[in-house]
Amino acid sequence: MSQLADPTTETGLEVRVANGLLRGVRERGVLAWRGIPYAAAPVGERRFRAPQPAPAWHGVRDASEWGPIAPQSHKGQFRGAHPRIPQGEDCLNLNVIAPDERMRPGAQLQDALRPVMVFIHGGAYSVGSSREVPRQGEGLVRRGSIVYVSINYRLGALGYLDFSRYATTEHPFESNLGLRDQVAALQWVHENIHAFGGDPDAVTLFGESAGGNAVTTLMTVPSAAGLFHRAIAQSAPPNAVYPSDLTARWAGEFVDSLTDGPYSDADAARLLLAADPAQLAAATTALTVRTPDQDPGTIPLCPVIDGDFLPERPLDAFRDGRAARIPLIIGTNAREGSLFSGRIDILATTPARIRAIFKKTKKKAKKALKAQYPGIPALRAALDFGGDYSFWYPSVKVAERHSRYAPVYFYRFDAAPRLLRLMGLDATHGLELFPLFDRLDGWFGRGMTALGGRRTFLDIATRMQGWWLGFVAGGVPSAAWPRYDESTRETLIIDQTDHVESDPHKERRLAWGRFVPHV
Repeated sequence: MSQLADPTTETGLEVRVANGLLRGVRERGVLAWRGIPYAAAPVGERRFRAPQPAPAWHGVRDASEWGPIAPQSHKGQFRGAHPRIPQGEDCLNLNVIAPDERMRPGAQLQDALRPVMVFIHGGAYSVGSSREVPRQGEGLVRRGSIVYVSINYRLGALGYLDFSRYATTEHPFESNLGLRDQVAALQWVHENIHAFGGDPDAVTLFGESAGGNAVTTLMTVPSAAGLFHRAIAQSAPPNAVYPSDLTARWAGEFVDSLTDGPYSDADAARLLLAADPAQLAAATTALTVRTPDQDPGTIPLCPVIDGDFLPERPLDAFRDGRAARIPLIIGTNAREGSLFSGRIDILATTPARIRAIFKKTKKKAKKALKAQYPGIPALRAALDFGGDYSFWYPSVKVAERHSRYAPVYFYRFDAAPRLLRLMGLDATHGLELFPLFDRLDGWFGRGMTALGGRRTFLDIATRMQGWWLGFVAGGVPSAAWPRYDESTRETLIIDQTDHVESDPHKERRLAWGRFVPHV
């Protein structure tokens, strides 16, 4: 955790925020401040409560080290952070990276405020952190002269199970805690980012997977209005937001697993407040493992439509123009579902789960959709079915509906190294993060390009970063990337050679439209 430092001064490294002075570090052409608290520690009686303002400190706070990350299981359903990485409930912290103009050849020190990018990490709202890839964001800062912010927020049962049914006068619990954390972080950015050279009126919120779900959901949260001005949702599952009756049932099943006998609401509240975070994480894993079979097509760690903080289903808000009317980049990878087998088998991909999904529709619509996935429920077709159900088709609906009110740019990421194609993964979930964040020199980046594809991904990195930064600066990623609308549905296909397609997978889209009227 960051500690108070000796208050000597070094130009550019000390900044004053609302809570006091911070000292960062100068590294590889950027300035970095880490572990900055944006809210008070949600511990003790503040567990399961909305985030509260962070306390002030005296002197200069050392912001050279990462803050604790949210509690998570290293060997749960999803592989979480290594046990040696400090974690705990005091995890509401963020990191800021800004350009070091002194390190840029021929650069002039500039006084103008820079655009800001705020990244929300993925991990199924179960695992992950802002320090998962330590150098992430630095390439965008160096290339685009932007200010980059990454955040930690509550995960698992502490952030994404809705225990409000157990609220009592003595122990009031709120819903949507992880989502509330994200709004608190954005509020902190709005109030403080100018101290780092960032423009609070030019904030782009972006995220991948669960982070993409956070982006599309926050676009419909009233208290987040005005806190960001552009949005990028990568491989989002926008419809993974559920009504309170379902989330209350999951909360009840969770509490049942913690106790053997009958209990009152007050008993449940005391039990939840007293439980060790590791015990909560283990019980969360048990719940997330059984839910895909119990409630196919859902995931229990999710935002909840509570009628207050999140008033309605985000897809309905997009349909009716109640989402923030800001420019949006949204897209998915060609085979999102291919990653979700074995340990992380959470999608509607098994024969029993697929049958349960098909029961929701009429026979004619079922037949038309099955024709789009030849061989289903064979594994490859089943994985594509599950991926399209969770990621692709809901993203299409967000793009379609939002395009009626604001600029939308839709993409599909098709590129995949030869090794991933041989493994049957192809352009799978999360792959676009490697070129976007310069991750090709890590062990996985080098491994997946061992049989070729490195040069292609390096070239894609140059183009993709340019699109994202162009969008951040001016709301348009590229003159060659047309806006998406319901008449042409023009989509940028990102591959070895990029091209634009009109309404790709049209027949599949129409089949899903007949199959899932609630989307």
